[in-house]
Amino acid sequence: MSELEQLRQRVFALEAARDVSACLHEYMQLCDYLNEGFDLDPLMALFTEDAIWEGRGKRYAATFGRREGREAIRDMFVKYTLPPAHFALNVHFLTSEKVNVQSETEAEGTWVLLQTATFTDGRSQLSSALLNVRFRREDGRWKIAHFCTTSRFNRPVQTPWDNPQPLPVPEE
Repeated sequence: MSELEQLRQRVFALEAARDVSACLHEYMQLCDYLNEGFDLDPLMALFTEDAIWEGRGKRYAATFGRREGREAIRDMFVKYTLPPAHFALNVHFLTSEKVNVQSETEAEGTWVLLQTATFTDGRSQLSSALLNVRFRREDGRWKIAHFCTTSRFNRPVQTPWDNPQPLPVPEE
């Protein structure tokens, strides 16, 4: 293999890893705003037609189950777009990213997710999960082919995450 071809492959892998990461970050950002009337089309566009979305482990397998196909995934998310709103606040944080580009059309990644949520009923929760996600490149764009979330921990929090009190700042 020529030096030029090696460089081409290395640049492709670097750009692919960046694009895979951007795909998952876009997914999380859209989920942060999942609410009444939310347009699911941009979220669903991140998945392959035959994608799988599944919760694993004792808690998440029972709570979320396994959805096969983009339409089944849409059906799972649609309940978050109906009144009454499920979330008053929902923020996802991704860390410990590791992306492996396997070919020009296949990649996988792992992340640790931290989620802070306040529900419209006033309860708040802190959750963490391990994400294992496979991606496939279709029509020049990386998409989620298999999203797997496994609970690390979930715990209630006593007060809402967004406290309406003024922020403390130094006095002049």
